Amino acid sequence: MRKWLPLITVCLGTFMLLIDVTIVNVALPDMVGDLDASFGALQWVVDAYALALAAFVLGAGSIADRFGHRPIYVGGLALFALSSLACGLAPDTGVLIGARSVQGVGAAAMFATTFALLNSAYTGRDRGSAYGVWGAVAGASAAVGPILGGLLTQGVSWRWIFFVNLPVSAVAVVLCLRVLVPVRPTVAGRLDLAGMVGFTVAAAAATYALIRANEDGWSDAGVRWLLVASVIALTGFTVIEVRSEQPLFDLALLRNRTFVGVLLAGFLLTFAAFAGFSYTSIWLQTVRGMSPIGAGLTGLPMSIVAFAVSAGLGRVLHGRRPDLVIGGGLLAVGAGGLLTAALVHGSAGWPALVPGFALVGVGVGMATPILGSVSMSSVPATRGGMAAGAVNTTRQLGFAFGIAVLGSVFTARVRTELSGRGLADPAGAAHRIAGGQTPALVHAAPPERRMSVDGAAHSAAAAGVQATYLVAGLVAVVAAVLVTLLMRPGRKPATAPEEAAPLASPAAG
Repeated sequence: MRKWLPLITVCLGTFMLLIDVTIVNVALPDMVGDLDASFGALQWVVDAYALALAAFVLGAGSIADRFGHRPIYVGGLALFALSSLACGLAPDTGVLIGARSVQGVGAAAMFATTFALLNSAYTGRDRGSAYGVWGAVAGASAAVGPILGGLLTQGVSWRWIFFVNLPVSAVAVVLCLRVLVPVRPTVAGRLDLAGMVGFTVAAAAATYALIRANEDGWSDAGVRWLLVASVIALTGFTVIEVRSEQPLFDLALLRNRTFVGVLLAGFLLTFAAFAGFSYTSIWLQTVRGMSPIGAGLTGLPMSIVAFAVSAGLGRVLHGRRPDLVIGGGLLAVGAGGLLTAALVHGSAGWPALVPGFALVGVGVGMATPILGSVSMSSVPATRGGMAAGAVNTTRQLGFAFGIAVLGSVFTARVRTELSGRGLADPAGAAHRIAGGQTPALVHAAPPERRMSVDGAAHSAAAAGVQATYLVAGLVAVVAAVLVTLLMRPGRKPATAPEEAAPLASPAAG
C-alpha cells in the first residue's frame, strides 16, 4: 500500500483541480439568489478559473524545473486551499471571481508537476499502472463535477463546493511532505520572465476571446481585438524564446514528432470528448426538463467506462506502441461522437446519449494515461516540467476552443432549424435556446403559438446537439489519423541537445 501513496497524493490534487472546472455549473442559480448578482456575471465564476489554469500552467512547469517539483506542487495545493476558503466565504461576485482566478493559479502549479512527480516515483510496469490510475481519475473528474456540485448545493449550500477542498488539500499536503521524494531541480539559471508574460498574455487573450465569442459572436469587435492581441503576444513570445538562453518553452522540442503528436492529441482529445457536454446539458435541462443532478448523471457512463478502461488496462497498454494506443483512443472518441449524433433526434431523451458516451469513455480511458508518460519520456529529463506544462496547456486550451467552436455549431444549426417556422427572429431565438432560455422563449410567445414554439425548440435543440457531436466526432477521427502519422515509429525523434530521459518501455517513447 505504501508504494502507491505517491500516486494517491498526486491523484488527490488532480481530482480537485479538474473537478473544480465543472463543479460550479449547477450551483450558479443558487449563487445568483445568495449574492444578488446576475446569472451572466456569475458565468465568470466558471470562466475565470479555466482562463487562469490555461494561462499559467506552462509558466508553472518552468518554475518547477528550476525550484523542484515537490515544493511547487505543495505550494499549489496550499494556494488552492486558501483560495477555496476565500471562494466559500465570498460576500459578492467580485471577491468570488478574484478568488477563483487565484484558485486557477494554484491548480496550474499542481497540474504542471503531476507527470514529473509520477515519473520520479515509479518505473517500469508500476509507472504504467500509475499513469493508468491517474488517467482514470483525470478522465472521470469532468463528469463527476456536476454530480458532486448538485449534491452539495442541494444538500447543504453552494459554498460547500469550495469548502470541501479544504480537508482534501490538508491530507494531500501532509502526504506530499511524507511520501513524495524530493528531487533536485533539473534546470539552473534565471527564469524566463519575459517569456512567461508573453505566453500568459497570449493564452489569456485567446481564451478570453473564445469565451466571449461564445457569448457575443465572432463578429464582436472586442473578440477580434483580443485575437489580434493574442497573435501579437504569441509572436513576441516566439521571438523571446528563440533568443533566450533559458527559455520558458524550448522551441527545439517541436522538432520531435512524437512530442508534437502528444500536444495535438491533448488539444483535440479534450475538444472532442468533453466540450460538447455543455450544450448537451443545456438541451437536457432547459428543453427536456431534467434537473441539474439528472443532467450531470448522464455523463456517468463516460466516467465509469473511462475509469475502468484506464485503471484496468494501464499495465496492458504499457509496452504497446503509443501511436496506436493514442490513435485508437481518439478513434473511439470519434466513433462515440458519431454514434451520439446518429441516435439523438427531436423526441430523443437522455438514454440516446448512453451508448455514445460509453464509447467516448473507452477512448478517454485509452488515451489519457499514455499522454502523460509519452510526453515525459520523449523529451530530455531537464525538460520534464516544461513538457508537462505544455501538454496540460494544450488540453485546457482545447476545452476552451471546443466550447467556443461547438457553441457556434450548436447555435448555427438551431438557427437553421428554426428558419421557416414562422418565428419573427430565428437568430435571436437560436441564441436564447443556446443560452438556456428556452422556457422564457416559449412563455414569451402568444398563448395560441406556445405549443408550436415549444415543438420547434425541441426539434431545433436536438438538431443542435446532433451537429455538435457530428463535428466533435469528425474532429476526433481526423485527429486519430494525424496523431498516428506523427507518432509512428521509423524515425529518430529530434530533441534538444541534451540526454533524453530513459524510456521505461516502448510505450513511453
